Amino acid sequence: MVSSPTFDDGVPHERIDADEWEDIYVVGDVHGCLPELESLLDDLAPSADDLVVFVGDLIRKGPDSIGVVELVRENDNFRSVRGNNEQKLLDGDVELDEFGEAEIEYVRSLPAAISWADALVVHGGVDPRKPLSEHSIDDLETTRSLDPDGSYDRPFWFEEYDGPRRVFFGHTVLERPVEREWAVGLDTGCVYGGTLTAYEYRADEFVTRPSQRTDTSRSDDSIVTPRSH
Repeated sequence: MVSSPTFDDGVPHERIDADEWEDIYVVGDVHGCLPELESLLDDLAPSADDLVVFVGDLIRKGPDSIGVVELVRENDNFRSVRGNNEQKLLDGDVELDEFGEAEIEYVRSLPAAISWADALVVHGGVDPRKPLSEHSIDDLETTRSLDPDGSYDRPFWFEEYDGPRRVFFGHTVLERPVEREWAVGLDTGCVYGGTLTAYEYRADEFVTRPSQRTDTSRSDDSIVTPRSH
């Protein structure tokens, strides 16, 4: 059993006891795609005894950010980390007119990391060149490439990371899910016409639902094809 990760005091982290939940599902970036999320949840059929964890970026770019946040907020067995798009909302860099005080406070309450057993959920990733205790909220929300000259230039952090925790992440848009020993990537570009992906933690398998529309375009050079390993 890997010990609970240690973060800087300024990084909010929620530790979960996995034994309290029958199944655990981790869901990729939703970006306001409520119909696809509802369809995916119909496939997963989580009970009140199952935990559903989101990798952040519940909001923006898609058609129904408020609907997605309300769905997640109203289910006691749903959790989410804060993505970079939630952070942009909190920092005042973007506005969502339909969000009131209650929705803003919910977004503000989201941790930057959720963990259980040997698993860690963050939005962006972790930098294998430094300990978790030196990671900022921004690091956890936006880490992607380890090349200082380009966010979509290899190597990506998950290609270099070797544990000891298996990290579930979004943020990097993927042609297909990343499944490595120490990293599971779940942003398969639903809002860009791809799929919405979930991972069944105990069954060790992916569940996907196709996008019903393309809400936002994205260039091919910012969609990553995972390498075989």
